[in-house]
Amino acid sequence: MNEVFDVAIIGGGPAGLSAGIYSSRAKLKTVILNSGSFGGQVVLTDEVANYPGVEQTKGYNLAALMKKQAKDFGCKLIGNIEITEYHLHDEIKRVVLSDGREIKARGVIFATGGRPRLLGVEGENEFRGRGISFCATCDGDFFTGKEVVVVGGGNSALEEAISLTKFATKVTIFHQFDHFQAFPAVIDEAKNTPKINFIMESRIIKFLGSEKLEAVEIEHIPTGKRQIFKTDGVFIFIGYIPNTEDLKGILPLNDRGEIIVDSDMFTGIPGVYAAGDSIAKKYRQITTAVAEGTIASLSLAEYIKSKVKKLENETNLVA
Repeated sequence: MNEVFDVAIIGGGPAGLSAGIYSSRAKLKTVILNSGSFGGQVVLTDEVANYPGVEQTKGYNLAALMKKQAKDFGCKLIGNIEITEYHLHDEIKRVVLSDGREIKARGVIFATGGRPRLLGVEGENEFRGRGISFCATCDGDFFTGKEVVVVGGGNSALEEAISLTKFATKVTIFHQFDHFQAFPAVIDEAKNTPKINFIMESRIIKFLGSEKLEAVEIEHIPTGKRQIFKTDGVFIFIGYIPNTEDLKGILPLNDRGEIIVDSDMFTGIPGVYAAGDSIAKKYRQITTAVAEGTIASLSLAEYIKSKVKKLENETNLVA
C-alpha cells in the first residue's frame, strides 16, 4: 500500500468505530484495522438496554449500525488481520501486517479494547450472555425479582453486588478466600446490606442449564465438598485484561497493562492517541468507549490540522 491515510485506528469496537465515524465525517482519510470481526465486546452482549436514544436491542445490532455509519462516511475497514510491527515516532506512522502490507498514516488511534478475566470452567462460554454477565450496570435490570450470584472479592465485585440489590431479591457472593480484598468501607457496606449473602472459600467449577443458566456446581475449597446451587444469573468480577500484550515497550502502559492517556486521549507520542477499554480508567461502558473514541478523533484531527498549518507556513516562508 502506497497510500497515506490521515488516521489509522487499531481496533474495531465501539471506541474504534466511533473514532472512525468522526474522523471520516471530518473528511480525514481513515482506516480501521481489526484483528477479528467488528464490534468488540458489545457483539457478545445479548441485550443492550441503556444506550441513550436506542431502544433495547441486541449487541450485534448496535455494533452493525456503528460499522455501517463508519463505512457510509467513507471509512475503510480491514478486518481479520494481525499486526506484527509498529513504527510510531516518525511523522508518517507505519503499521506492518503479517501478510507484509504496510499501512501508513499521519496519526494513529489505539482502541484495542479488553476482555473480562474468566473463571475457565465448563459451561462458561456456553452461558455467556444467557445468564452469565460481566456488567451489573448493563444487565442488572434483566434480573429484577430474581436471585443472582456475584463472583469475586475485590472492590468491583462488592460494589456491583450492592448495585444488584436494586433489582435482585437475593445476591450471593462467592469468594475463594476467607477474606475480601476490597476497601474496609466497601466490605462493611456489603455486609450491612440485607439482600447480600456470602459463601466464602468456595469456587464455581461448572455452569449448568439448558436454554439458559439454571444453576452452578460449587466446591468448598478446604474440604473439596461439592453442591449444586440454583441461581438465575452469575456476575463475574475477577479482573479485566486489556488487549495490549503486543504494545509493551511501544506505548506507555501502567502495571495492569492499560494504556496511559491524558484527558485528550493523548499517549505522549506525537500523533498517537488511545481510547476505549484498553486505556487506564475506572468505568468501562459502551457509552464511555464511544465518548473516548470521539475525543481521540477530535484531538487527532486538531493535531493533523496544526501540522498542515505549520507546513503551509513553512512553504510560504520559502516562497
